[in-house]
Amino acid sequence: MLDPAAASLDDLATPAAILDRTRLDRNLARLAARMTDLGVTLRPHMKTAKSIDVARRAFPNGPGPITVSTLAEADYFAGHGSRDMTYAVGIAPHTASRAMSLRKAGVDIKVLLDTVEQAAFLAEAGRAVGVTPAAFIEIDCDGHRGGLRVDDPALLDVAAALTDGGVLLAGVLTHAGESYALHTPEALVSAAENERAVAVKAAERLRAAGHQCPVVSVGSTPTAHCAAGLDGVTEVRAGVYMFFDLVMHGVGVCSTDDIALSVLSTVIGAKPEKRWIMIDAGWMALSRDRGTSSQRVDQGYGLVCDLEGRIYPDLIVAYASQEHGTLAIRSGSSEPLPDLPVGSKVRILPNHACATASQHERYHVVAGQSAVIEAQWPRIRGW
Repeated sequence: MLDPAAASLDDLATPAAILDRTRLDRNLARLAARMTDLGVTLRPHMKTAKSIDVARRAFPNGPGPITVSTLAEADYFAGHGSRDMTYAVGIAPHTASRAMSLRKAGVDIKVLLDTVEQAAFLAEAGRAVGVTPAAFIEIDCDGHRGGLRVDDPALLDVAAALTDGGVLLAGVLTHAGESYALHTPEALVSAAENERAVAVKAAERLRAAGHQCPVVSVGSTPTAHCAAGLDGVTEVRAGVYMFFDLVMHGVGVCSTDDIALSVLSTVIGAKPEKRWIMIDAGWMALSRDRGTSSQRVDQGYGLVCDLEGRIYPDLIVAYASQEHGTLAIRSGSSEPLPDLPVGSKVRILPNHACATASQHERYHVVAGQSAVIEAQWPRIRGW
C-alpha cells in the first residue's frame, strides 16, 4: 500500500525501491542525444522501468515508440496512449492472439518470430479478428539466444510464409546479448559493429529476394552506447540504460554515479565476531541476480550506500536469504566495517536493475542526494 506519511527516506518502511530522478533524466538525455547524433530512432525498452511515469520522462511531448517484453506491459502502455510498440519476445499462439486484439484496438504492435510455424499461427490470429499482423524476423548476431543466422536458408522461408499468410514483414530485429559479457571499449565497439553489420546484411538478403524490409532494429544498452556508426540501421532499442546497474558498470558503460535505482533497507542486527551487519532486504527485495559474479569485480548481491547515496568503500551484500541480507567487507579488502547500529538505513545499488525493480510495486522518487520523497510511481507487473 502507499505510505502517505513517508515524506522522506527516514520515514519510509523498508525494503523499498528508490529512484533518483536526477540520474534517470541524465541517463535518458545521454542516450537520446547519442541516437540523434547517429541519425536513428530510439525505441526505449520499457521492460526495465515498466512505469508510465518513467516513459513520460523519456517522451515529455507525448507517447513515442517503445519496446515491451510482456503483453501486460503492452496493455498497460496502450491504456496510457502508446500506439507504436514492438513486442520483442518470440510469440506463442496465445500471445499472438492477445497482440492481435491490441492491433484491432488501434495499437500498431509488431511481434517477433523466427519460424514458419509462428508465421502460420500469427496469420491465423490476424484473420480471427480481422486485422493484418506485422512481424519482425529475429536475427541471431552472436549466438546469445534466439533468432536465425543471417545465412540460414530458413530466413527466406519465414519471410515467404509471412507474405503468403498476409502478414506484413516489418523488418529484422537483433540483440547483441553477448555484449553484457564484455568489458573493454574495443570489444564493445566490435560487438556493436557486428550487431549492425549482421542486421543490415539480413535486411539486404531479404530485399534481394523481393521482400520489403523497412525497419532494421538493433540494440542492447552496451552496444547502443558504444556503436561507432549505425549505417543501414533505422532504430535502436535499449532498456536498462534508464536506470543502469552494477553489471553495466562492470561492462564499462556507466559509473556508479549513474545508477538511478537503489533499494532502501534497515539494519536489523549484527554478528561482530563475523564482521557481519544484517539488513531487512534479502533476495525478495534485491533479486537473486548475481550478474557481477563473472565480472572482474564481484559485487555480491549489491553495493551498499548511505542514505544520501554515497558508497561505503568495499561494503557489499555478501549473502542473501529470503528476507535477510548480510553486509560484509569484500574479501581481500582492508576497509573497516562502518558503524551501522540497528535502525540505521542504507541503500543498495543492484546488480541487475530489471530484476531488482521487478520485486517492487512502485518507485519512491528522490532527486540527487535529497532524502525527500517527491512522488511514488507505480509500475506494472505480470505477463
